[in-house]
Amino acid sequence: MRKLAAIDIGSNAIRLQVSSVIRYEEKTTFKKLEYVRFPLRLGQDVFEVTEDNPSHRIGAERAAKFLKLMKAFKLLIDLYEVDDYMGCATSAMREAENGPELIEQVRQEYGLELQIIDGDAEAEILNIALMSHLEENKTYLHIDVGGGSTELNLYVNKEKVMAHSFPIGSVRRLNTRKSLAQVWNEMEQWIKTNVKKDFGKVTAIGTGGNINKTFDLSGTRSGKILSLSKIISTRDFLASHTLEERINKLQLNPDRADVIIPASDIYIAAMQWARATQILVPKLGLKDGVMQMLYEKHQIKAS
Repeated sequence: MRKLAAIDIGSNAIRLQVSSVIRYEEKTTFKKLEYVRFPLRLGQDVFEVTEDNPSHRIGAERAAKFLKLMKAFKLLIDLYEVDDYMGCATSAMREAENGPELIEQVRQEYGLELQIIDGDAEAEILNIALMSHLEENKTYLHIDVGGGSTELNLYVNKEKVMAHSFPIGSVRRLNTRKSLAQVWNEMEQWIKTNVKKDFGKVTAIGTGGNINKTFDLSGTRSGKILSLSKIISTRDFLASHTLEERINKLQLNPDRADVIIPASDIYIAAMQWARATQILVPKLGLKDGVMQMLYEKHQIKAS
């Protein structure tokens, strides 16, 4: 039984998933053996330049925690005797002045190979995870809101026809004092220009931790599609509570409680610009695309 591992180094949190690949009667499933999510908010250091952090660097405290976390991930990968793994770092790490330096330090000290990927590569990996959820003769706008960037992918009849990565995300909106109005306007124009009326009805697909949590809070039954009006009412419900109430009364993790509202605003705006009234939330992420990539790589080798 083959074991695979995916590491997703995001701007708000860092994840490791170890899965076993089960092949039975022409069907392939990934059985989760281990999942670790650590709320190391790299984007908080990188996206805002202050007197204490005059350059876009991951600070010493977070850098030290990052190294400890990667050591722990390497130990878990070894303990599970993983056959192959892939580690991807996204927006915060690719913008950090010392990002490549930290990646190299992890390689030298722990023998863990990681790569910093650009927005296009991030979108392609997500694309692999999404394909099984797309239907023929339908138009979808995939919206993936991360901590530092938002990836948009337009699918028509199961074919990706357009994609773009925008430097706007939940952590960036929360921690950046400078205006993001220009990026917001560019994203609006991109959607309105490329999501053409002759494509017909558009269904949104949402990925990312914040839309997953919004789905859970909305009370929508699993397997059902979330409506735009339900997202708006859930966002308004969350906004009616203070941060402290979201953490203690609604039981949200602190690193989710503060970013879920700015993230929701992005999903809502993108859907409105695309004239999409519903969003499919398959609860997939970068790690799922990485798992599929690794599996396909080994299938090719086996053949």
